[in-house]
Amino acid sequence: MRRLSVPGAWVHEPTVFPDDRGSFHEWFRAADLGAAAGHTLGLAQANFSRSRRGTLRGIHFADVPPGQAKYVKCVRGAVLDVIVDVRTGSPTYKRWEAVRLDDTDHRAVYLAEGLGHGFMALTDDACVLYLCSEGYAPERERGVDPLDPDLGIEWPADIAPLLSPKDASAPKLAEAGERGLLPSYAECEAYYARLRADGPAVPGIRAGEPSFSPAGR
Repeated sequence: MRRLSVPGAWVHEPTVFPDDRGSFHEWFRAADLGAAAGHTLGLAQANFSRSRRGTLRGIHFADVPPGQAKYVKCVRGAVLDVIVDVRTGSPTYKRWEAVRLDDTDHRAVYLAEGLGHGFMALTDDACVLYLCSEGYAPERERGVDPLDPDLGIEWPADIAPLLSPKDASAPKLAEAGERGLLPSYAECEAYYARLRADGPAVPGIRAGEPSFSPAGR
């Protein structure tokens, strides 16, 4: 797991093992995530989306606590995945970082509770999987305008964004802050501390060690 510039976000860059049958890689390892974040991901829900080129989903987040941490991977095509620090009071407030997720390099990203998340499909039929720490709860779901100039996210200039009505009408970041819709950095840090108190251990597996024989796959 490689730490990103937005605190609370990491990217997993797996080793891919190709052979004459195809390829194999581990796209999620609880021990490696636990070693990075200080706690494992409690899986409550797994989501799947398929998007045409230009589809822009986000920027989404949920009230903390409990928020919704996400582990995201593109299994077909390619997307530009963006993580934004929308936590008020954060020393990196408004900072964002983009990671290309695709079916070639097989990267995945993890973002902690309280961080904003979105992506744009770079190809037609882009398919994305999300592992989520909490289930969908519409009363706690929030969003901000992904095209807000104040955020300045550098979406691909040659692709026209296609937004849902909900995302197109989402408030600008400043408005969301004025309305009290943004997570508090202090509350997020307190919640992370409670999660870390449970420890990162995963029985039987040590972080960084392969859990399989590539030849056996």
